[in-house]
Amino acid sequence: MISLNNFRIEEVALNERICLQVRTKCSVTSTNPSDAVEMCTVPPEGDPESAVTSLQCIWYDLSQMNCTWLPGKRTPPDTNYALYYWYNTLEKGLQCTNYYMEGQLIGCVFDLLKGNVSASEKIQIMVTDTAGTIRPSYNVTFLNSVKPAHPVITALSFQNDSLYVEWESSENFESNCLVFQVEVTDSKPELHRAEDSKIKCHIPQMPQELPGNSKDKNCLVINNVDHGTFYTVRVRAKTSKFCFEDRDLWSAWSPEKSIGQKPDPTFYTITLLSIPVAISISTLLLLLYLKRLKIIIFPPIPDPGKIFKEMFGDQNDDTLHWKKYDIYEKQIKEETDSVVLVENLKKTSQQRE
Repeated sequence: MISLNNFRIEEVALNERICLQVRTKCSVTSTNPSDAVEMCTVPPEGDPESAVTSLQCIWYDLSQMNCTWLPGKRTPPDTNYALYYWYNTLEKGLQCTNYYMEGQLIGCVFDLLKGNVSASEKIQIMVTDTAGTIRPSYNVTFLNSVKPAHPVITALSFQNDSLYVEWESSENFESNCLVFQVEVTDSKPELHRAEDSKIKCHIPQMPQELPGNSKDKNCLVINNVDHGTFYTVRVRAKTSKFCFEDRDLWSAWSPEKSIGQKPDPTFYTITLLSIPVAISISTLLLLLYLKRLKIIIFPPIPDPGKIFKEMFGDQNDDTLHWKKYDIYEKQIKEETDSVVLVENLKKTSQQRE
């Protein structure tokens, strides 16, 4: 860079060694420039792997700066971090005091009001530890990463066959510096929509129950809705490209608001319970039908071995059994008859005497 001044100011992050070179050249004649003179800065002390990583800062709702980072690879787990910040309107650097942790993520929040800084301001950040054992990490943050606060729904009503949604946004932003997204969910799963509202809307002939008749409101009208359906609405916002760099930093969703007839949970409970019962009965009937159908289509084939066994082997055994039984009965009968005959002979002889 060629300059007529004998000084230059450049804002850089001092995480590494930085070298600057200066040489002169006559502005009247086209002589060759002088040899360059180089001077380098001394890099920060400490192990480079002990410095924090993923250091980033977001300007929240134009009122607070939220900086987050991850510990370095060689950072002791009991490290007490310290964040310092400075910008042009401050006489000296200040230390952040509001620290927090979310899992492995560490952060600190400090006030940074819009009235004190402009959108072109640069915030210099340094993160180290109170004991001075880790390597300091520097960052120069431009105020283009802005995340607004979530909107608040102020009105939700039916108007003929339309659904009217109205909300309030943060007062820290001008009217054209925010865009919104409205999400509407109803009790019918197939109807789920998210619509963008990039400009203010004007609703003519507003009903008396709606608050005010302003021509400039944050609102959205959704057509072709059913009054007998239960609707849930929420809204979120982000900065527009007309005021800030569009980094797609959406705010949190607003608290939900609902309207319409809420479905009866008893009906859904009975439906959920009846579905598995119906499936089980249908499966059982299907198995029985398939078994019967298999018997009809594929009847059992008789075993020829059993037929021959019954004709020859089993029949001989039965015949022998009956023969043995007849002989046994015949022997018993003959023995009985002989006894009877002896008794009759004895009685006859006694009578004769």
